[in-house]
Amino acid sequence: MTQQKRRLTVTVDPEPVEAANRAVASGSADSLSGWVNAALTDRARRDQQLARLGDALADYEAEFGEISTEEIAQQRRSDRQRAVVVRGPHKRPAKAKTA
Repeated sequence: MTQQKRRLTVTVDPEPVEAANRAVASGSADSLSGWVNAALTDRARRDQQLARLGDALADYEAEFGEISTEEIAQQRRSDRQRAVVVRGPHKRPAKAKTA
């Protein structure tokens, strides 16, 4: 059995409402309600993932000690050095025509 949807009355800033209306007009959302529902679902999922990450970090630090700022900076430097830069195809500028 599926859960019934609930009607809500909320106050929303104009910018997200305009974004939702553009999404509906472009066909990327079925309705304003659907767009808002998807946004709320995404936010709930993200909050849950961040909570799990926080729990994992707390467990790690409980076992191995607090991660220092220097360790974080060192890891960032290491990540930057090992990163592979991927860019899209380069467009060559058009050659200037000579008269």
